[in-house]
Amino acid sequence: MQHFSLLDLAPVPEGHTAAEALRTTSELARMADLSAYHRYWLAEHHNMPGIASAATSVLIGHVAALTRRIRVGAGGIMLPNHSPLVVAEQFGTLATLHPDRIDLGLGRAPGTDVLTARALRRHLAGGDSFPQDVVELLGYFADAGPETRVQAIPGTGTHVPVWILGSSLYGAQLAAYLGLPYAFASHFAPAMLGEALATYRETFRPSEYLQEPRFMMAVGVCAAETDEEAHYLHSSQVLAFARLRSGMPGKLPRPTRDLSEVSTAMRAQVDQALACTAVGSRETVRETLTGFVESYRPDEMIVGCMIHDPAAHIRSYEIAAEVLSSVLSRQNTR
Repeated sequence: MQHFSLLDLAPVPEGHTAAEALRTTSELARMADLSAYHRYWLAEHHNMPGIASAATSVLIGHVAALTRRIRVGAGGIMLPNHSPLVVAEQFGTLATLHPDRIDLGLGRAPGTDVLTARALRRHLAGGDSFPQDVVELLGYFADAGPETRVQAIPGTGTHVPVWILGSSLYGAQLAAYLGLPYAFASHFAPAMLGEALATYRETFRPSEYLQEPRFMMAVGVCAAETDEEAHYLHSSQVLAFARLRSGMPGKLPRPTRDLSEVSTAMRAQVDQALACTAVGSRETVRETLTGFVESYRPDEMIVGCMIHDPAAHIRSYEIAAEVLSSVLSRQNTR
């Protein structure tokens, strides 16, 4: 593993506002910039009361302006919601303002429900144009040639690094075919992680963007001073997932020691979805994350955290950075 990074959804806790959530993101970004995190990624979601990162490119610009060193980007932009040219202009502008610090991860899902997807896209075309849209977008970031008729300005010649995101074989196959880096959403959909990773590595084709496969594994983290405290804090995410899967999305719930509202069947679904999550003290989290690194050999690991209390939320990321720094150091000395 070469790097570890941070994934932020700008969660909005119960009893808090979106404005407060974005202030927490600002504080978290400053912390990450001073620590060993390599990237700070934000994700596009819509019509979700518990997530404040809907205007993802706007928030990326805010985080980039608050920080100096860390790379900032999207993990990801849901490309079917947007015109490739508009995305190229947005991220070309970001890359022009913050040279060599902007990343663009692309997802194929809408990141929302069907009605909201229709509201976002207005005109829904049949068929899957994601591969063509990715290629079109890559073209806008390339240097302009004499035959180029449409340019992203800013954007042309910025060569913004593009990642393919996925939770199935589709993204793995596309990333391998185009020779792009690949990030797997194992933090909430780990079922096909092993198969997708093998597909990506075995079928990767070198390209002008990348000579060898580069794989990023997303992992959930809920770290605290003790295992007991961490599991208590983690109950918020368990409740949030259970309610989302029951068709009742909302703000990030307060933690509880009583999860009786979650049925046994639903808890099994949630535990399966969050199987790639490290919950506990430093020692427990270190053991779990080390196991993931040894099993999947990611080139990079990106960690996400969903904790109700803003201070505990930031503290979890601080502990994760300490633990991952030690994991990386131990790995490099072998």
